[in-house]
Parts: sequence; C-alpha cells; structure tokens
Amino acid sequence: MKKIGNILIALGLVLSVAGCSKKVPEVLTSPDKQLRVNVFVTEQNTLAYSIDRTVHESSVHNGTVQTVIPASPLGLQLSAADFTGNVKIDSQSAIALVSDSYQIRVGKKRDIHYSANEQSFVVSNNQQQKMTLTFRVSNEGVAFRYSVTDSSIADKQFVKETTSFTFATDAKAWLQPMSVAQTGWSNTNPSYEEHYQIDVPVGTEAKLGQGWVFPALFKTGEQWVVISETGMDGSWHGSHLQQGSSANQYALAAPQAQEIFISQSGEKGALLASGNTNSKNELVSPWRIITLGSLAQVMASTLGTDLALPAITHDQNFIKPGHSSWSWAVLKDDSVNYDTQKQFINYAADMHWDYILIDVEWDKRIGYEKIKELVDYAAQKNIGVLVWYNSSGAWNESPYTPKSQLLTHEQRSAEFARLHDMGVKGVKIDFFGGDGQSFMAYYLDILQDAAQHQLLVNFHGATLPRGWQRTYPNLMTMESIKGFEFTTFTQADQDSVAQHVATALFARNLFDPMDFTPMVFGDIPNIKRVTENSFELAESVLMISGIQHFAEIPEGMATVPDYVKNFLRELPGEWDDVKFIDGYPGKFAVIARKAGDAWYVAGINAETENKNLTLDLSFAGDKKGFLIGSGDTERSFLQRDIDSKTAQTISLKPNAGFVIVLK
Repeated sequence: MKKIGNILIALGLVLSVAGCSKKVPEVLTSPDKQLRVNVFVTEQNTLAYSIDRTVHESSVHNGTVQTVIPASPLGLQLSAADFTGNVKIDSQSAIALVSDSYQIRVGKKRDIHYSANEQSFVVSNNQQQKMTLTFRVSNEGVAFRYSVTDSSIADKQFVKETTSFTFATDAKAWLQPMSVAQTGWSNTNPSYEEHYQIDVPVGTEAKLGQGWVFPALFKTGEQWVVISETGMDGSWHGSHLQQGSSANQYALAAPQAQEIFISQSGEKGALLASGNTNSKNELVSPWRIITLGSLAQVMASTLGTDLALPAITHDQNFIKPGHSSWSWAVLKDDSVNYDTQKQFINYAADMHWDYILIDVEWDKRIGYEKIKELVDYAAQKNIGVLVWYNSSGAWNESPYTPKSQLLTHEQRSAEFARLHDMGVKGVKIDFFGGDGQSFMAYYLDILQDAAQHQLLVNFHGATLPRGWQRTYPNLMTMESIKGFEFTTFTQADQDSVAQHVATALFARNLFDPMDFTPMVFGDIPNIKRVTENSFELAESVLMISGIQHFAEIPEGMATVPDYVKNFLRELPGEWDDVKFIDGYPGKFAVIARKAGDAWYVAGINAETENKNLTLDLSFAGDKKGFLIGSGDTERSFLQRDIDSKTAQTISLKPNAGFVIVLK
C-alpha cells in the first residue's frame, strides 16, 4: 500500500479536510492523453514511478489501459547526500507544455517538432537535503532526469543510481551485451560490438556478465519499449543496463572500473568508482528516455534527439552528408598505399559519391606530403578525403598510427589545423576506452575542436552517440555496432549477419547514425558470403549514417548491372522523412525514406524461409518508379517498373532484399 497522500497525488482525487476541499494536482500525461506517469513514494520510503498507456491501435483492446512499466525504483546517491531511501515528495510543479522545433542533417527526419508535458518533483531526505526529479511525457514516450543544486550539499560526487525499469514477467527483449572492459583485440573493449541476444525472455542473463548496452528493446503485451539516454554534455558518465532486484527488472549501471581514467592521456591516478562524475555546484543527469507504443510508432520516434542539447552555434556550411568509397573493409592494411587510394578516388568519382576514407597508418604508408597530393587530386574530381586516427593514449595496446596525437586541446588544434590547411574534409577516430565521464568529455572535446577547423567526424571502437549528432552537426556517424568488418574476420559472424542487421535496425540505428559500413556484391577473402546481393543493396537505404562508407571495391561493383550502379549514384545522402511499413526485430524489415519528393523503400528477410509481402505504397502519392530485387541467383539482380497506386506483391528468399524508388 502506498502512502495515502501519494495515492491521492497519483489518482488526482479531491481531498476534503475540515469542511474544505483541496484539488490535488492532475496526473502527468502525454499531450494526447495516451501515456500516464505516476510518481510516488513507496511504503518503504523509496521513490518510484510507473507508466500506463491507453491502447487504441488494437481492435481487440481498443481503449484499454496497459501498465507498460510497473512500479520501478528511482533514486540517486551522492557522496554527501542519499536520495535512494527515507525520502518524501515535498512539492510538485504545475504541469507545463514544453515544445521545440529543430532541423537535423543526420537522421531519419529533417524537420522535427517535439511537444511534451513537463512536471518537476522536489524530493527531500531525512537530512532535509533536496533533489529535483523532472519528467517530460510526449506522445512518443517518457523522459526524466535528476538535478541536485542544494548548496548545503558541498560535494556532489556521484556514487550510484537506483533508476530501474520493470516489465511484466512474460515480456521479451532484444539486447546487446556489454563487453568486459580491457578485453578483446589489444584491450580495446568495450566498443558496443557484440551480437544481440534476440527475442529472449526478460531476466535472461547477459552472456558476458556485464549487463546490456543502450538502446535496449523490449516487447511487453502489445507495446514495444526502447530504453536509452540522451542529453550528454560531458559532465556525466555513460550508463548501461544490468539485472535489477528481480528477474523482470533492469537497473541503470555505471561504467566498469577499467573504463575510468582521470585524464584523456590515460593517467589512471586514483580510480573513482563513480565514473568520475562530480560537481561542486550543480549535478544534472542525462535524460533517461523510454520510447513506447506500437512498433511503427517506436520506429518513427525521434526521442533520442528531441532531448539532446541544441546544436552548438558554428558555421555549418562545411557539413555535407553523403557516401564514401573505402578500401580497408575488404582489402585491409595493404590497401593503404598511394596507388590504391588514387584508384578509390577514381572509383568514388565514377559512382558520384562524395568522399574517400583513407584508413590506418596512412601517416607511415603514404605520409602527409603524399596525402596532400591525393587530396588535391580528389578535389579535382569533387571528392573529399577523410583520414583515420587512433584516439588512444595508455588505455589500450592498439598499435595503429597516427596515435596519441589528439589527446589534448593543443594537440588537436595543431593537427586539425594542419588537416584543414591540407584540404582534408574529415577524420575517423578509433579505439576509445569506455563510458567513464572523462571519455564522454573527450568525445565532445574532439567534436568541438574538429568543428572549429571545419572537419567532419566519425567515431569507431566507440560508445553510443546518444543524440550527439544534433548537438554537434559535424558528427556524421559512429560505429558502436558489430559491423561489416567482423563478417570478413570469421565465418560465424558472416553466418549470423542477416539476423544481426535485422535487429540493429530496430535498436542500435533507431535514434543514432550507425557506421555499419555495408554492402558487398563480390567475394570476401576466405569467407563464404551468406546474403544475396539484393540484401546488400537494401542496406544502403535501411541504414542511417551521415556518411555511408560502402565496403564494396571497384572489382565487385563492376559485376553488377548499370541500373544498380545508377541507383547508388543517385542515392540521397540525407533523408527528410521516414515511414515504417512492416517488420519484426531479428526477422525482417521494410522501411520507406523520403528525400525531396521521392520515396525510397527497402526491405530484407533474415529468416530461413521465404517471406511473402504485399506492400501498399499509396502513401507516396501518385508516383511511378522501379523495384530492384533478386534475380535467379544470389548474386544476380532483376528490375521491374512499378507505380504507387498498385499494391506490390514481393516474395523474398532467405537473406534477400529489395529496393524501390518512386518519383
């Protein structure tokens, strides 16, 4: 039984006392009234919340209320103040409408409007210390964060957070395990590069024993739920999920001790178990976000950027999303030489792409002077050059260079100024050390310094972006996924790639750009490819990345029909809108993306049996176009004309796909 006063708050009842009536504040709901959040104190004097949703899209349960997140703990413990127990809600603000409109270059939509109802709760403990808990509820989901400004708390050093997410016991989950820090190749973990645990019961143990990374995808009843965080400003560590106090509960977890460094140079000093999140004046957590609804509603959501910090003001004229050639994906280290990179510049130009990425050890294998020659040659063909860097200091043993040249502001300013003067358009930076607060600040310091020198940024061996592409528009993409390169290392990774991709589209790539580096039509050395070429082509539309680094090499591209090449030559680098058509995580996906007045539709089948689809394309208006799908063999294509007024029946073989263009 909850405390009586808090029951009255949660239910919005009218309390009559001594002949007088006092109206308790209304319940916090979304603008469309479908979502309802209850914030209360339990009988154990701990803070908690729950989320209900009125279900309208089901003919069976139309108008019924489902508890999507049952009572779940909230709380924050600092070194000098504890808000995880013995607390009370002193007051709650009036509910206010918060709205925002913004544009984003790297995402599923360009023009975005956000509207939510906000309410803040002042929480005190037995020492009368105070914390503020703020909730925002939009039609797409729920967000909340903690802030501590109480001047009586002199040291606001983070100790732990008891935030949790409870589900019904029959809920299912699609989760990527968090890797063990300081493991893997050259001690480069964690890099968000594990295979998903797909469609598992809640409570299933994390395979590596360290919990699960964001975004975390769940299905409870008829509702889909995605949990993540956003609004990271470098003052807080990155979090992930671990098993909570019960099998059906997930708790927010801080970084492992091995992810925490006092400085970006890799000096460990005294490790802080807090993740080095600390403040003297004000401590404000990132937004914890819960997107929920039907699968179509979740797939259309922009909640991951809606609560990210607005774009930092700087010149954005240099920012150009697009497509890139890249030799290393298939040809590896030996391809990083002057002649091969010149060939890939010609290849990018022939494909009407925008960039070439020159990867590891270009400083040794080519050198700055010859890179400048390649930059000048590429500029004549309207191709921009991107170059690779190793981020690391002492936190891992990765040998590749250029290394340890970006650790301080002074180093970055000198190196980025040199690159800008050479005409280089951007940098790919690899091998970060985890989610500790100093690492999160390191990412943002790099983005700021790169923007000052008009450089685009791609992070690899990295954490999840968490909405940074809105705050720093020069952030084109981040890996944070077990990408294509792994399928060139082992047959096991290749064998599972279709299911892996069909899961990542619903989780990892939901809010943030993902540098999976897709698409190969030819052979992979020492590997038997399992996907059909039509599957590979569909990835070019399905995956969101500010710069799509295509893995295919000129020899493989030479094997496909001209109509496939022309499709890739004309493929937009930015999207204006999205429409989820059909799919199920780990099984199949059909997604439509709009650029200008054209719609691009793509689908993949990751199951072991044929998938028969009937697509209603009338949402595109009265348009004509074409479909490219599988031919008679796994490496062949076919093309046929279609129009948007005619329903399209498509039969997809296992590991096959298709693309549609309607103009």
